[in-house]
Amino acid sequence: MSISTITAAVISFAVCAAICPALIPFLHRLKFGQQVRDDGPQAHLKKAGTPTMGGIAFLIAIAAASVIFIPSFPRLVPVLLMTLGFGLIGFLDDYLKIVKKQSEGLNPKQKMALQIVFTAIFCWYMISRSGCGTTIRIPFSQAEWNLGWWYIPFLFFVVLGTDNGVNFTDGLDGLCAQVTIVVAVFFTWISARTGGGIEPVTAAVAGALAGFLMFNAYPAKVFMGDTGSLALGAFVASAACILQQPLIILIAGFIYLIEVVSVILQVAYFKKTHGKRLFRMAPIHHHFELGGWSETRVVTVFTVVTALLCLVASIGIG
Repeated sequence: MSISTITAAVISFAVCAAICPALIPFLHRLKFGQQVRDDGPQAHLKKAGTPTMGGIAFLIAIAAASVIFIPSFPRLVPVLLMTLGFGLIGFLDDYLKIVKKQSEGLNPKQKMALQIVFTAIFCWYMISRSGCGTTIRIPFSQAEWNLGWWYIPFLFFVVLGTDNGVNFTDGLDGLCAQVTIVVAVFFTWISARTGGGIEPVTAAVAGALAGFLMFNAYPAKVFMGDTGSLALGAFVASAACILQQPLIILIAGFIYLIEVVSVILQVAYFKKTHGKRLFRMAPIHHHFELGGWSETRVVTVFTVVTALLCLVASIGIG
């Protein structure tokens, strides 16, 4: 592991760990408290009022640690901009919900429109400036697949689908942060192994989330909010695309996938059966909670599963 990678991780960890003790009381004073679903697990009702929008802390840390290395690692720029751009969308959504008391924040059309704009810019970069063109690598083989113009809808599907999956994963104390630390470390390894050139930003994400986890692990003193979860979704998708390994998300990001799929299946089954449920509750982490698992057990199991799947996925990296 290079000095730049270690330095980025250490800087982002230190910055985030330093910001959180000042940010949390500040969010308390502004009454930026989490709103908890009435139809969710009853144990979560006690979390109402816990400060949210904590994603601000690790986004500042990621940016502070990454910009230093831009001259030597210019390929990290689009990943950083996607992370910060989607973080801005999440911030607007959180702000409208919590400060302006608009129950849904940005409405679905507004949120989707903003996500499409940032994704379109990233798509343009990937095709015309990244050097990757419209080619992706196939895991567990040396093959590459040139998608041609099909790359455009494919990239949109990867980014928007992954972003929703990560957003749904942010439902238990420390869950999204821990799972994404593992994924970020895995992407750091891929980048170093294949010459991807984005190690500082992937390491910065891992370091910043480790610092954030000191305050977000059960019982959480702060939540990341959509500010954090949308940013992390964009990070995972854009990093995978820059590395030309978007298909690896199906393995390394399996938890994100199963979270969003569980919601889709729950809604479809509910409508098809006129009120019956496939899971006790969706996203699927709540299904395990209502089955008797503690929050910490769900988080631990999901993190271990992610780590094991990243090890499996590492075999498929040429």
